[in-house]
Amino acid sequence: MTTERNSLRLPPRRAVLKSPEDAEAKKRAQEQRDAEVRGVASIHDMREAIKHAARALPAIAEVPRLGVLSAAAFRARAAQGLPFLTTGLVKRWPLSALPPEILRERYSQVPVRARVGDYINTAFAADRAMQDMSMGEYLDVVDSGVHALPPYLGNLELRELNSLCHWPTYFDKMGPPRFWVGPAGTVTPLHCDYDDNIFAQIWGTKRIFLSPPHHDEFLYPREANAILFGSPFDPEAPDFDQFPLARQATMIEVIVNPGDMLYVPAGWYHQVRALTFSLSSNRWARAVPFALRAPGA
Repeated sequence: MTTERNSLRLPPRRAVLKSPEDAEAKKRAQEQRDAEVRGVASIHDMREAIKHAARALPAIAEVPRLGVLSAAAFRARAAQGLPFLTTGLVKRWPLSALPPEILRERYSQVPVRARVGDYINTAFAADRAMQDMSMGEYLDVVDSGVHALPPYLGNLELRELNSLCHWPTYFDKMGPPRFWVGPAGTVTPLHCDYDDNIFAQIWGTKRIFLSPPHHDEFLYPREANAILFGSPFDPEAPDFDQFPLARQATMIEVIVNPGDMLYVPAGWYHQVRALTFSLSSNRWARAVPFALRAPGA
């Protein structure tokens, strides 16, 4: 069976632990590893420092758009602790020059793990709605239009595509590139990662809402793990009766177009919606966030 064949080539799904004690022990061990990788003593203290630093940030109403930046210029700008968008660099990638049809023509047999069904309300759960299949099968499911919420390929390490990308050396240490593929209407709900993030829009257009780290007090955050927190609030369809504090949260809207690269500082909440068929990729830093570094570090 095709799905079984493909699943053998994908990383195993995260197992649900049987006891609270096992879960707590695994959580503590993972947090210690996360702290060591990032060169900090405590992930909890890092989160609190990010939120504390954000309180001193100036309020912004829009995300500034800049040209291509050198690594030094990028780091100096990132040290300000605010999001910004650069244009031009991603358009130089070989992948940007290829049409979306290449996914079916050249990469149809690549195994993928698709978010199918209600992947929004299960976004930060261990049993998120996902299915293993090939790229070609995924595109067939999308074309069928049988799902109210369009299926999404999210957070996948697709080495076949990354060979056609030329990432800048903005971060001293980076995690592997992750890819996001889907039609208009695919959504990543509101959440924050406590790592600096560069997000490259390769094909298509997306709308992103951003909110600063210290506004988590208005966003009813739920911990998925030590460096990932989700919010049940939807800035595209705000329900202030259920989430009254969210009225106080700043939401900054930005449209990312083909060739754009968005810097999302650690701790900033963001929600992402595809407005057209889109291919995006991102990389997270694995170091002390720029906003917490000493000047010039």
